[in-house]
Amino acid sequence: MGTRRDMPDGPFPFPVIRLPHERLIFARGRGLQDRIADRITAFAGSMAFVYAHVVWFASWILINEGVFGQGAVFDPFPFGLLTMIVSLEAIFLSTFVMISQNRQAGRDNIRADLDFETNVRSEVWSTQIGRALGVDPEEVERQVQQLMAQNGERLKGG
Repeated sequence: MGTRRDMPDGPFPFPVIRLPHERLIFARGRGLQDRIADRITAFAGSMAFVYAHVVWFASWILINEGVFGQGAVFDPFPFGLLTMIVSLEAIFLSTFVMISQNRQAGRDNIRADLDFETNVRSEVWSTQIGRALGVDPEEVERQVQQLMAQNGERLKGG
């Protein structure tokens, strides 16, 4: 560990603590395919997607019901081609959603690891500060356990 040069000198050197940010870690593992899947999923979860489909389905049905003449009909009722296209779209969209969910789960794991590291750092720092102040760590731990047990009882009792 070094000392920070931009901080004023005092009785203690300021340690250089570098905690990685989960967004940076996550972005490093994100490739072109992941970005494409995220964009498709983001669009599929938008109102623009809903409006586009409303226009598409309404147009398809109006054309194939003969509103613009029988010569324009290319998929008569029961709209078998439309059904097949919508089914294929649902298959692909569900796949993109699952890809995005898997990536989010990976991101959550990174965040949990960083949270754990931060918690361990905090505990070590707290213990060291407590010792410097003459606090009995066993007494503090006993009080923590007692409070956790009380909260557990409250949660069970409802």
